[in-house]
Amino acid sequence: MALAATFFKFAALVLFTLCLHRLSQYLFRKKDEPPMVPYWLPFVGSAITYGQDPYVFFFRNREKYGDVFSFVLLGKKMTVCLGTQGNDFILNGRLQDVNAEEIYVNLTTPVFGSGVVYDCPNALLMEQKKFLKFGVTTEALQSYVPLFEAEFHDFVAHLEAFQGFEGSISTTRVMAELTIYMASRTLQGKEVRQKFNSNFAGLYHDLDMGFTPINFMMPWLPLPVNRRRDLAQRTLARTYIQIIEARRKLGKGLETENDMLWHLMSSIYKNGNPIPDQEIAHMMIALLMAGQHSSSSIASWIMLRLASRPDIAEELYQEQIRVLGRCEKGLMRPLTYEDISLLTLNSLVVKETLRLHAPIHSIMRAVKSPLSIRTGGADGLKERAYNIPTSHVLLSAPGVTAQSPEHFESPSYWDPHRWERTAVKEGDEKVDYGYGMVTKGASSPYLPFGAGRHRCIGEQFAYLQLGTITALMVHEFKLSLMDGETGIPGTNYTSLFTRPLDPAMIRWKKR
Repeated sequence: MALAATFFKFAALVLFTLCLHRLSQYLFRKKDEPPMVPYWLPFVGSAITYGQDPYVFFFRNREKYGDVFSFVLLGKKMTVCLGTQGNDFILNGRLQDVNAEEIYVNLTTPVFGSGVVYDCPNALLMEQKKFLKFGVTTEALQSYVPLFEAEFHDFVAHLEAFQGFEGSISTTRVMAELTIYMASRTLQGKEVRQKFNSNFAGLYHDLDMGFTPINFMMPWLPLPVNRRRDLAQRTLARTYIQIIEARRKLGKGLETENDMLWHLMSSIYKNGNPIPDQEIAHMMIALLMAGQHSSSSIASWIMLRLASRPDIAEELYQEQIRVLGRCEKGLMRPLTYEDISLLTLNSLVVKETLRLHAPIHSIMRAVKSPLSIRTGGADGLKERAYNIPTSHVLLSAPGVTAQSPEHFESPSYWDPHRWERTAVKEGDEKVDYGYGMVTKGASSPYLPFGAGRHRCIGEQFAYLQLGTITALMVHEFKLSLMDGETGIPGTNYTSLFTRPLDPAMIRWKKR
């Protein structure tokens, strides 16, 4: 009895403390700051509800508080700015006001390596982006489509899951492996591609799993996933350095193609120094992950969507016959860069999938100087201005505008044909941050690749790769959901990059 009484006293004390903590959030809230989403657990805050489904969290709190509100995430006060105004406020924020490096350095450095991406001053990052833009010029993109197609046919011919006349595949596993082969062959060259097999693709998967939310705060935790991350990073970096050293011994005159590795080996920073070999290796890791990660996720979603809509898949097949015709043997002729742009519906399938399944659900920035934002709030809330102190972290969610009824009719419905009826401004203002002209405007509700100085430079590569994969899969296979399935799987939010929940199986049948 005494033990039970002690337990109930302890439980009552905990409950009283939590209630007091909850009450204090109302009593001591600063009225000039954005409204705070109430929470019960100190430090944890809204981490659980946010982590389970960020979009449900965003939309629910948007209805209550408007486009600007704050919540606690593992001890940090996050201020969410939604809508096109919020996207522009954060993504086009001045460098002295908002900072990406401070937010992402702990997460990305163990994955990519030191001295690159966010583990260097912004000016140096802009130089590195300029070097990497070599791989996404129009001339380079034109050369990639035949290589994409060759990798696709070789992959399908040798993968056990595609043997026979029909079968099933895990879209997440198959697309992860296919896209990394395509990206390594095109962005990094034949020599690097020859190093890749399913085991090497597995190393990149281990790196990907390092993008877990807990690593924003504690990337050093001795978790199994982090040990695999660190081993994969060391193994891949060592492989690239070995290739660099071997090339230097042979001499540049013996290269077979002017690939990215040769380009970085001969590039010079503005201070006159060549890029160190270790930085080259780390840039190559970052480049391949950028060229593979988003494409892998979106390619999986495309296959799942087409499997659930065989009518759209058949439209795509008929578009290929109508636009591209057939060669003498009755097969589709080899694809070209120009062909992908001619396949209109094919491109719209990619665009619509990116609208509903943006690879990154939250884009964060550290607040470097006190800011103020004016918002009209949700229906029934008066217009007002909020102050955002430097103790807060800003959070933009472009996927919210892409799924909002004020911008898209029936926003949760996957409909590639909507883009034939809807004209959405994508921004025509451009700026050069040092690595080439990019669209600056963030006023569009459709921003799957971000905006501003950190806009993804691989956007055109991703569209081209995804368009090619979609066209080839539709030409080779009829896709359908597994027996008994009536819809596609949910979304896995355990990584920084979203993807379908495994196993994400679909059926295929050769045409």
